[in-house]
Amino acid sequence: MNVIKRCLFGISMVSLALLNFQCKKNTSTNQTTDKVSIEKSAYGTLPNGQQVDSYTLKNQKGMEVAIITYGGIITSLKVPNKEGKSEEVVLGFSSLEQYTKPNPYFGALIGRYGNRIAKGKFSLDGKEYSLAINNEPNALHGGPEGFHRVVWTAVENKGGDTSASLKLKYLSKDMEEGYPGNLTVLVTYTLHDDNSLDVSYEATTDKKTIVNLTQHSYFNLSADFTKTILDHEITIDADKLVPVDATLIPTGELTDVANTPFDFRNPKLVGKDIEAKDEQIKRGLGYDHCWVLNNQGKGQRLAASAYEPKSGRLLEVFTDQPGIQFYTGNFLDGTLPMRDKGVYAHRTGFCLETQHYPDSPNQKTFPSTVVSPGENYKTKTTFKFSVK
Repeated sequence: MNVIKRCLFGISMVSLALLNFQCKKNTSTNQTTDKVSIEKSAYGTLPNGQQVDSYTLKNQKGMEVAIITYGGIITSLKVPNKEGKSEEVVLGFSSLEQYTKPNPYFGALIGRYGNRIAKGKFSLDGKEYSLAINNEPNALHGGPEGFHRVVWTAVENKGGDTSASLKLKYLSKDMEEGYPGNLTVLVTYTLHDDNSLDVSYEATTDKKTIVNLTQHSYFNLSADFTKTILDHEITIDADKLVPVDATLIPTGELTDVANTPFDFRNPKLVGKDIEAKDEQIKRGLGYDHCWVLNNQGKGQRLAASAYEPKSGRLLEVFTDQPGIQFYTGNFLDGTLPMRDKGVYAHRTGFCLETQHYPDSPNQKTFPSTVVSPGENYKTKTTFKFSVK
């Protein structure tokens, strides 16, 4: 009888082992069928004790993006080159401490108003509002304590096996940085399995205000941050430019790009005309201007692209916004540290910031940026990566 019991016990143990093996096998299979995943980790703590988290969205085609709740900052974005090697393509730092120090908005969400507002003043319904200004005569990117320096509330969402989203929420209180109205802001980052990243913006207010949100990542598609971006080929679907005065505030005109250094309607190297003897180039110290995008009012469309021949990486930017600010890292001066070693030198990154035109609240002929109670500010930009 003891022999029989031992045999039965042995058979049971073997069956249990086989069952466990099959369960593990099934679990592993379920994990690998997900094309896009999202992982949360602690990133650091601010001096006031606030916890900052990092969320990494990954797909199986070699693209991954890391976003922190401080400033909604994209701290890392890796995409494959033409040989299939996935590498870092955005400028960034290695620690939370570096992001809290003064820096040129690496990877950050910008608000309430992206770009400049002349002398930090605008009027709504006859009432003048004074904004916090930056280290220049004008308000810039929402002020010194704008959306790039707040901690957002995060909610992650797994959208089946083809996408994953991170939704960030922030309540900007009435008169924060001088802007009227309690503004509730939602920004959703969504990574898809086709190597595209959506950035969707929504906002509502309880008082008439102005809103112009954007994303401020600096790209270098070569993945070698010791190199400039002058050999990137840029295309911008825009027939007109928003020219600026000596303080980089729009003059109010919209000028043709034809026969100027600002004509990127066909692919052109960044470095081709960046040192041209042109008054606008001189004022921006290179390219730091807003282009008037074509096909306005027709929803999301291809607005701009960037191609780096050696890596083969192609970035396409789709948006429903009226303008795009193309900035060539003219103020990068070798004082900011790279993630590992070295520093970010002059023109080692570029930005393509989809937005309304600068100083729109003071320019009656520009598209309006006013949002009233009961209205829903809503816009979407997509950064799509591929190789050619």
